[in-house]
Order: sequence, then C-alpha cells, then structure tokens
Amino acid sequence: MIKIYSARWVIPVFSAVIEDGALAVEGSKIIAVGPIETIRQRFPEAPAEHFHDSVIIPGLINAHTHLELTAMRGYLENEETNFFAWLRKLTLARLELMTSDDIHVSAIWGACEAARAGITAVGDASDSAASSMRALKEVGLRGIVFQESFGPDPNLVSENFEKLTTKVAELRSFESARVKVGVSPHAPYTVCGLQLELIAGFAESEQLPLMMHAAESAAEDSLIRQGCGLFAEGLAKRNIDWKTPGVSPIQYLNERGVLRVHPLLAHCIRVDEHDVETIVESSSKIAHCPKSNAKLGHGRAPFAEFLRRNAVIGLGSDSVASNNTCDILEEARFAALVARSDAHVSASDVFKAATKGGAHCLELEGVIGELAEDSVADFAVLSLSGMHQLPNYDPVTTAVFSSSGKDVVLTVVGGDEIFREGLIVNVDEERLRARILEIACKLSSVT
Repeated sequence: MIKIYSARWVIPVFSAVIEDGALAVEGSKIIAVGPIETIRQRFPEAPAEHFHDSVIIPGLINAHTHLELTAMRGYLENEETNFFAWLRKLTLARLELMTSDDIHVSAIWGACEAARAGITAVGDASDSAASSMRALKEVGLRGIVFQESFGPDPNLVSENFEKLTTKVAELRSFESARVKVGVSPHAPYTVCGLQLELIAGFAESEQLPLMMHAAESAAEDSLIRQGCGLFAEGLAKRNIDWKTPGVSPIQYLNERGVLRVHPLLAHCIRVDEHDVETIVESSSKIAHCPKSNAKLGHGRAPFAEFLRRNAVIGLGSDSVASNNTCDILEEARFAALVARSDAHVSASDVFKAATKGGAHCLELEGVIGELAEDSVADFAVLSLSGMHQLPNYDPVTTAVFSSSGKDVVLTVVGGDEIFREGLIVNVDEERLRARILEIACKLSSVT
C-alpha cells in the first residue's frame, strides 16, 4: 500500500529544501519525493498524513555509540578527569556487576532513546554484540553492531582472536536485512599489533565492516609515540611487553594494515596533517563525537579540516556514559559551534554529516541518509512549532541550531513506524523503565 507523508518542508539532502513537500512510501521504499500537490496528483488514491509546521528529514544516523552502556548514564562523572580510572570502573561494572539481562535491558533502553530522537541507524560497538543486535531488532532500528575484541598481551593473541571469530560466527545467525555484524579491535592501547593485523585480515577475508577507537586521548598518544603515560604504566603493572611504535596512532594503524580495510575510526582527535591525509587516501571513515570528546576532556577533533579535505565523516554520540544523551541534532549543533573557532561550519555541513555522512560511515550510501526515489524509507518528522524554534527562516538552520531529538514526533525505518505520538511502538517502555532503575540501584550500591 502507498502512503503519503507531507509537511511544511522536506529536506532531501541531495537537493534543495522542498517547501510544502511530501514523500510517497510503498513498503520499505520511497517511491516519490516532491511538492505535495504533485505527489497527490500522482497517487490520488493513497492515504495522506500532513504534519503542520514540521519538517520531514532523512533518518538521523548515530555513527558511533555503545548502547549496552546506557545504564551507566552519569555513573562515571567522578572519574572523568582520569581516563584510565574511567575505563577501569566502566569495565568492572560491565563485567562484574551487570548480568546478561541487565546488559540487554541497557541496550534496548538506549535503542529506544535513539528512536525517540529520530535516529534510524546506528554504528554500535559492543562487547555483548548479541544483546545489542537483539535490541536493535526489537525496537526496529537499522545498524551495524561491531563485536569488540580486546587483548594488549601478545602472548594471548591466538586465544583472543579465536574468541572473536567464534563470536562472529555465532552472530551471523542474528543478522537480518536491517542489522548486520562487524568487528572492532577496541583501540590501539587495548589490542596488540599482531592481533590488529589478524583482525584486519579477518575483516577483509570475511567482508566485515571494521570500527575502532583511534587517536582519542593524550594517554593513547603518549603510549603509541613514546611508550609512556597512564596506559603504559597500566600495561607495565600487568607485565605486558609493549613495543613502542614511535609514530602517531593513525600511522601505527596504517602500518598494521588496519586502514587497508577502510575502517570507521571513532574520535580522531589527536591527528596532524599527515594523519588526515592518510585517513582520506585510505578511504577510511571518521565518526566525529564532539560532545564526548569535550566531556572527557580529550580535546576537539579538527572537524573543519576533515570537511575541507572531503573526508568521509559522520556524527556519533559515543555512549551516554560519556555524553549523557543520545541526540544527533544536539551533536550537530555542538559540532558546528566548536568547529567555528577554526573555520565557519554551516548548519548544512553538519546536517549532511548527521545524515548522508553517517550513511557512508555505515557503508549504506545511496540506501539511507537522503530522501530520494528508490531509497529506503528511513525518515523522521521534526516539529518546528515550539517557542524555542520560532520564528523559523530556514528549516535546516532551525533543525540544527534550535531543535533537539525531543522535537521529533515520528520515526520511520524501512517504512515501519517505530516511534509515534510519544511512544515506541514495539516495546513495553514502562517495564524497561522499571528494570533500568533496578540496574541503576545495583550499580550505585557498589563504590
């Protein structure tokens, strides 16, 4: 059945804003985009729904998140000045305090938050990828869940690599048209060089997307360049033999063959001109997470330079453990404002990163991220009628600089409405609310 969705504006991304625009959706696809009257004349029998004082936008894409950590929103505030302590407390909570059901509840609560904010697809890094994949399916979101791999000790490479390949084989059965599996060697400081090489080769041979954290912190930079700092001290305490590469984290990953598989690199804060050139030339992709970067005090990535060099870049919230909200419109606003200390970044620039750029990051360019004929019907409706949004002279500017995920009134994935009229369609949010509060009580009871 064909259905028409219309609004005061439609932002296709690939072309100019359509005033009094509409989409015609049949099944999972958009079959027409254009002015309301044109679309209604083409499909006179189709039921139509009009959203007054609203804009229809492509589904927002969160290129980097950790849904399984949603229960840790605000849990790590006291550790934010020490990244090593922050990571340690997070890891202990996830491995020792949270049950498998806790982790699943955490992931699905995060997926609900994403859907409410107009996010239709995510790039999710997870130690418990099966839980995250199930969460995306239950809510109805699209995404890639990257199974994480850890292992700084070169003596445990074979064991760690075998664990990853076994998990990936099991996760293949969880895949669907919307939810795919990828791999994530966690970071240069948590995965040794040989293990990085093996995982890159595995991703290449199995045609798996690869994501990892890269060039995120001062501690990481010191470890890779000089073999000193907090991470170096932590490895020494564990009697792990670490060979200092003596180059930047990006060049280290290039030497180890990771960039050969065109990975999605989260953060990329501590990069120089050569690093940016290497990222662009290798067709690697960047998940820019400005709020998380700032909140943890890591610094700011050169977003304006990434844009100038035509890098493939999307926006990520990172986990709410380091951001507190999963809101890509808020991320877009923050990205633009912070970048303007270097160069002017427009609302259109960050809106493209939040949509089309994110689609490229998830290797879904031409499928989602734009509103075009024959693209998948992933879109959201954003109300622009709030006091905080009026007057409105340009819907793109208003969406980026005056709006947030709280203004979303409808989220559609593959033609299926998953959030409408304040409710997630497919899950019992009240039951989840009770469980997430139980988990929070358990975590807060342990110091």
